[in-house]
Amino acid sequence: MTTSKILYTGSLRTQATHLASQNTIVTDAPIDNHGKGEAFSPTDLMATSLGSCMVTMMGIKANQSGWNIDGITVDITKIMGTEPRRIVQIDVIVTFPAGDYDAKTKKILEHTALTCPVGQSLHPDLNQNIVFVWS
Repeated sequence: MTTSKILYTGSLRTQATHLASQNTIVTDAPIDNHGKGEAFSPTDLMATSLGSCMVTMMGIKANQSGWNIDGITVDITKIMGTEPRRIVQIDVIVTFPAGDYDAKTKKILEHTALTCPVGQSLHPDLNQNIVFVWS
């Protein structure tokens, strides 16, 4: 089954539709690559997908374990390289809300995040610099 349909709307923009839900995402080329930078670029989405996947997987593990991790924030910084133009590093800062997390819970949540499907799908040459901040 097809996951999404992408329409090129011109001016270096696309509109991607998730077919099951009909939700859409607009992309724009970044300013440093001929675009206006008025929306996520495709590489922004890739970097952001890593953080979103990490926190989603932690949410699944938390739900299974009866833990509340609502309020986690994830800051993503994408670093581009040249020759060839590609993402060379994604910096991820996962910040947990105030709570009483014991060492075992922290280890389980960190392992869960570090083994998310998106992270496991990225090329090993891409540096994933991941930091967990426990409030």
